[in-house]
Amino acid sequence: MTDAQNAEYLRDTTRFEPAAVEARWMKEWLESHLFHAEPDAAREPYSIVIPPPNITGVLHMGHALNNTIQDVLTRYHRMLGENACWLVGTDHAGIATQNVVEKMLRTEGLTKEDLGREEFAKRVWEWRLQSGGTIIEQLKSLGCSCDYDRERFTFDEGYVKAVTKVFVALYEKGYIHKDSYLVNWCPRCGTAISDLEVAYKEMPGTLNFIRYPVDEGGSVTIATTRPETMLGDTAVAVHPDDERYRDVVGKTATLPLLGRALKIVADERVDPAFGTGALKITPAHDLTDFDIGRTHGLEVVQAIGQDGRITAAGGPYAGLAVEEAAARVVADLRKLGVLEKVEDYSHSVATCDRCGTPIEPLISEQWFMDMDQLKVPATEVVRDGRVKFTPERWGRVYIHWMEKLRPWCISRQLWWGHQLPVWYCEDGHVNVAEAEPQACAQCGSKALTRETDVLDTWFSSALWPFATWGWPDETADLAYFYPTSVLSTARDIIFLWVARMTMMGLEFVGDIPFHDVYIHSVIQAADGRRMSKSLGTGIDPLVMIEKYGADATRFALLLMSSSQDVRFSEEKIVMGRGFANKLWNASRLVLLASEGLPAERSDAHQVDRWITSRFQRCLAEVEAAVTVFDFAAAIDTLYHFVWDEFCDWYLELVKVRLYGEDELQKAQAGGHARWQLAQIVRLLHPFLPFVTEEVAAQYGEAPLLEREHPLHDEALLAPADEAAVAELQAVVEALRRFRAEAEVPPGKVLTAVFVAESGGAAGRYAPYAAAFRALVRTEVRFEGEPDAEATVVLVPGGRLEVAAVVDKAEESARLEQQLGKIAAEISRGEAKLANEGFAGRAPEAVVAKEREKLAAHVADRDELAARLAHLRGL
Repeated sequence: MTDAQNAEYLRDTTRFEPAAVEARWMKEWLESHLFHAEPDAAREPYSIVIPPPNITGVLHMGHALNNTIQDVLTRYHRMLGENACWLVGTDHAGIATQNVVEKMLRTEGLTKEDLGREEFAKRVWEWRLQSGGTIIEQLKSLGCSCDYDRERFTFDEGYVKAVTKVFVALYEKGYIHKDSYLVNWCPRCGTAISDLEVAYKEMPGTLNFIRYPVDEGGSVTIATTRPETMLGDTAVAVHPDDERYRDVVGKTATLPLLGRALKIVADERVDPAFGTGALKITPAHDLTDFDIGRTHGLEVVQAIGQDGRITAAGGPYAGLAVEEAAARVVADLRKLGVLEKVEDYSHSVATCDRCGTPIEPLISEQWFMDMDQLKVPATEVVRDGRVKFTPERWGRVYIHWMEKLRPWCISRQLWWGHQLPVWYCEDGHVNVAEAEPQACAQCGSKALTRETDVLDTWFSSALWPFATWGWPDETADLAYFYPTSVLSTARDIIFLWVARMTMMGLEFVGDIPFHDVYIHSVIQAADGRRMSKSLGTGIDPLVMIEKYGADATRFALLLMSSSQDVRFSEEKIVMGRGFANKLWNASRLVLLASEGLPAERSDAHQVDRWITSRFQRCLAEVEAAVTVFDFAAAIDTLYHFVWDEFCDWYLELVKVRLYGEDELQKAQAGGHARWQLAQIVRLLHPFLPFVTEEVAAQYGEAPLLEREHPLHDEALLAPADEAAVAELQAVVEALRRFRAEAEVPPGKVLTAVFVAESGGAAGRYAPYAAAFRALVRTEVRFEGEPDAEATVVLVPGGRLEVAAVVDKAEESARLEQQLGKIAAEISRGEAKLANEGFAGRAPEAVVAKEREKLAAHVADRDELAARLAHLRGL
């Protein structure tokens, strides 16, 4: 637009309307490839890889917060002159995506088995092309400055190549092997899942006390929350120090209902305090039981199958679903007379994090990855600070977890995912290779069958920080952008993802994947519960964006971010909308009042020097806060500087010169106001990109990402001017307080005479006579006699004698009433502080606060007493 068109637009647009601005700017940014970065040896790289959202996903509050944080960092560092690249992409999300497509097939009356593996994969890819990019489009609505030209997918051709290479390399080093082991099995998803994908839910249940006969007479009673699993019992275990069971160790018990002989063994892993202290051992369905079984050489009987039904080992209960079997077993035990009692018992139930189905621990042949060699260097880089966690406590949590790391079950029984590069010949020989072998490497057989299992999604995503830059090829991108600068993520995937990326980066690239790990807070529902659609506590950030705008939503998310979990507050989004609108109207005032003037910093006037100095302090605070990832502090500092100091004070003070008759003063004020506005807009841009870009476009500075970020300059600090303006503000506030207390009508103009305590005091206020008229509707004179019935208002450096505005008798009565109230407060405070029980035992901060309150009351009393005395002519 031309300057004339910009001016007309500013005059006509009295409110910032995000709906009319945000989509337009994002389209322009994308079309100009503004967010794209290429390696540039002359510039310092700054890189972030986005935690890849699932292709099944939509933007939720966790995404919105985390991606706002990453966008702030990317924009901030790009404006600092660094070659910033925020790499974007999505995860194929094995279980989640397969569930979505299977659900679609069910609406057609089909199953994946009806299609076959190859056709099912085609349907998933079709769905991916149609819907898989939804969340990417939603990121754009939030204003995310990702390098969309570089979008990656954990199932694109180059990524598949990287995953295959890693698997083969780890297998050849002996880190990957196949074994039968107890795993977490989800009957609904039909696959093994890792320990970290198990969600524990507190659920009501029962504790069943069952008597097992002992072969030489007597019995031993066990307590269990899952009576159906007794169908797989092969032993009873007690603690070796438990005197109650010393005589039965080594004997044989009989399993009720099935008659199976059970060893009675002693093992220190038994908790004597749980139930009766005797533990039924079901090696095929419990991890502790599995370990005890291996120690004592127990038989393994799998009573529950992968379909969640009782197997043939369960005898008459075979084929029953788990819940049905549990009810039948309890009923039969009661008939048999061996069910001693049943107690209500709330316990933690392991469920699938993806679908919520209770997990069945089962022995299954799976592929495992040993972590012992990989975890050592990945622990050390956190211990020695090469990878730094913020908040720091998460680094300690990471180290503690790494020290106890178990083998990782990396195979999944799914049809969607990275199929293991493993082939078997008819003799069962295992062939692991990056490309499909033509013949068995051991026997030469050409009849090869590929392993049907796929890799755990977290295996492939562990390669994300380097595979996205082109690894295993030695690309310019990899050499330049890796290691990345920072990873911002949630605490729930520190172990699922952060630890594994660290291990893989060190193993395959020889360097850490990122220097900093920022663990952001979790935003809870307003009532403190977790956000959940099923619970009805979820808040859709897209709804908030549509209602209030992306800038307002980002503002609130940043303000709510902290090192602790926080409750969602829509009021903060409303606050953000008001802030964006305040900035817009402040910009309108400055730009229209200074139309045609160049933006130029001026030191000629105290107010201009003051706002420059205050801005430097704001700038330093923001820089410090962003450096330590304290985004709440950064946005709070920006808010109060822009709203309180720039808008409410500076613009009100500068209006006198902007709209005055002195052309030199007007030019200096207008030029400086334009310069200061531009500095503020640049500083705010990483946080509120849309409104700042719209403002900058009005004076020709868009796009702001191509502008330099302001850096604080100690030389521009002006403490003397800050102190002087602080006194000016104190005068204005005193007059405002007086007007409120005296109930002066808003339109009434007061007159006052300033009486200085010492020579020269009047000089510092005299230049602001016009400001007093504008800010507090008071004509202040600096010479002459005060009104005979004037009221005293104490201010720094002297007093203001304010001409009478109310009836003298009424004002005296009002002041006396106020003095009475304050006297009561002073007496209360003095008595409290004199009480040794309070002063000696209360926390020092509480006592100090009470002293401050007392001092404030005394000051108010003295001021009111002086006004009353003057009113009475004393």
